[in-house]
Amino acid sequence: MAYKDYIKCIIAGIICFSCNTQHSKVTHQNTQGTNRPKPNVLLLLTDDLGWQDVKVYDIDEPSPYETPNLDAFAKKGVQFWQAYSPAPTCAPSRCAIMSGDHPARAQKTHVVGGAPPTVYGNKDTQRIMDPWYSGRMPENEMTLARVLQEKGYTTGHTGKWHMAINHFAFPQPTDQGFDVSTADRGATSPQKPHRLTDFATTKVSDPYRLDENGFPYHQNSQDALNFLKENKQDPFFLYYATFLVHAPIHTRSKALLEKYCEKLGVPFPTDPDHWEVEGQNNPYYAAMVEMLDYYVGQVFDYLETTDDPRWPGHKLSENTYIIFTSDNGGMEGHPGEVFTDNYPLDKGKINAKEGGTRVPLMISGPGIKKGVESDVVVNGLDFYPTILSLLGIEKPKDKNLDGADLSTLLLKDPTDSKLVLDKNGNERTTMMWHFPHASYQSTLRVGDYKFIRNYDYKNNPRTPEFELYKLYTTKNGVAERVDIEEVNNLASSYPEKTKEMNAQLTSVLTEMKASYPSYNPYYKSDMEHKETVPTVLSQSKENNQVTFKYKENGAEVIKADLIYTTNGGHKYEEWFKTDAKINTDGTIAANLPKGTTHYIINLIDANNFLVSYPEIPTIKSLKMKKKKYSNYALSSK
Repeated sequence: MAYKDYIKCIIAGIICFSCNTQHSKVTHQNTQGTNRPKPNVLLLLTDDLGWQDVKVYDIDEPSPYETPNLDAFAKKGVQFWQAYSPAPTCAPSRCAIMSGDHPARAQKTHVVGGAPPTVYGNKDTQRIMDPWYSGRMPENEMTLARVLQEKGYTTGHTGKWHMAINHFAFPQPTDQGFDVSTADRGATSPQKPHRLTDFATTKVSDPYRLDENGFPYHQNSQDALNFLKENKQDPFFLYYATFLVHAPIHTRSKALLEKYCEKLGVPFPTDPDHWEVEGQNNPYYAAMVEMLDYYVGQVFDYLETTDDPRWPGHKLSENTYIIFTSDNGGMEGHPGEVFTDNYPLDKGKINAKEGGTRVPLMISGPGIKKGVESDVVVNGLDFYPTILSLLGIEKPKDKNLDGADLSTLLLKDPTDSKLVLDKNGNERTTMMWHFPHASYQSTLRVGDYKFIRNYDYKNNPRTPEFELYKLYTTKNGVAERVDIEEVNNLASSYPEKTKEMNAQLTSVLTEMKASYPSYNPYYKSDMEHKETVPTVLSQSKENNQVTFKYKENGAEVIKADLIYTTNGGHKYEEWFKTDAKINTDGTIAANLPKGTTHYIINLIDANNFLVSYPEIPTIKSLKMKKKKYSNYALSSK
């Protein structure tokens, strides 16, 4: 079966594709006199880059960070002003982008994961605890990379992975559809003994030797360039997941640090451990943003100046789709250090408000108009179906994709939201985030409105149960800013709308079988219904079936989960969840999955309190004692 490449039509500006599946590598083909070969894809994902960290996204106060290459790139395609990450932290966003599954559906809602539910620091003072969530993207996932690999693309990953319980744990990129993978941190490796030492030099022996422009050698960027150089003869998919601008916040370029100290009007640092000047005034972070821009610019430059061996007379950039974005909103800081400021957006990474999920997004490529700014609401979940459509590849059979196909929007009119369709073929007007961790929120955007459900609102006067904000007033595709700061809570003013959006949020979460946070029964302060939590009395085991006897103390047990591991005591000990059966005789039964080494039972009552048997210590105490969860769990032997 022959495939069709691009059919250039100047009047309509429409590009059509289909795919040749007979040959593992396809170099080029003629269609109506056009020699355009299968297009390439570069997905460039930054780490913790905020919406206001890129100069071209300036609103209100101008950003001091210099990003000339990204500013220029924005003019070569579509710049989205209302683009979002799938989650407010990196691992769930990365898994969602690569798998096409919403974090709530995948049960991958935060970093790390794969552990029994327990509180983090102090059982006496922490009201609420995270649910169990997965530590990885499943090893048999039909990832975007796997689909492209099967369709003849050379697939490469370079940089951060973080789609498993640990950066180096199974499954790795080559287990998930990538032909090539490199993970060198390059110039982002921590300076030793601290960040005011160990600056790069011009010495030949220096592994971070400064180049002619004064930037440190960065192996992560060089790995991306090497992949392009070594695979440009074939259609390629490069997932360049740079480590910049994630902590530790530092720069190996002393000249850049000095430059931003002068530009920001701050003294050169003398304390390597702290930086507490508020706003976008951290010279280390500013230097990191410019370094990111420089290294990304090298990749853009290579594509623009290198001849395409599959398309004589053309450059690689003419036949490459480029997506540039971030995995979540900007990380504003941690105790002792201010990194950046997402203002006017509220909050940042690890929070589902605008500052934690809104990200820069720019897309360019064949047939995509240049210099377009769009107010259409889009999401990183959209990349999987969009890339397949742009390449003329059908969605794998029975593969769920929670994002929308943006190809028609990109190729026809990037400002027309009616071109983005949901699964029912209607204009997509809703978008949902589920983050049952840290800030304990689920949020729903419907049109110009944003609804927030807070789970940790009981005995917490600072946090309302519901929040409702009108972010914009949109007319004829143009969004007029109203309250992107999320300061004017309309929940009490519009009770019917609040009720409606809360019900809609519940419907979406229920369809995805989302997991929710639960209350901590050991919380010492007053908490309604705490005295009615159930008690596990005993447990027994016969072959692979385990039975638990329990007593209800006023609240019905409505759910029981068996939490188990198959590698108890391992360096990368990982826990999974399966349903347990609640019987009418006061017992709960479950079958231990094959290979189980240790297990725990979780009971959740009608008031959403979670009881664990055996009781699991806090995460903090486990780390301090260097113990594993399996040290406190039931053994299957």
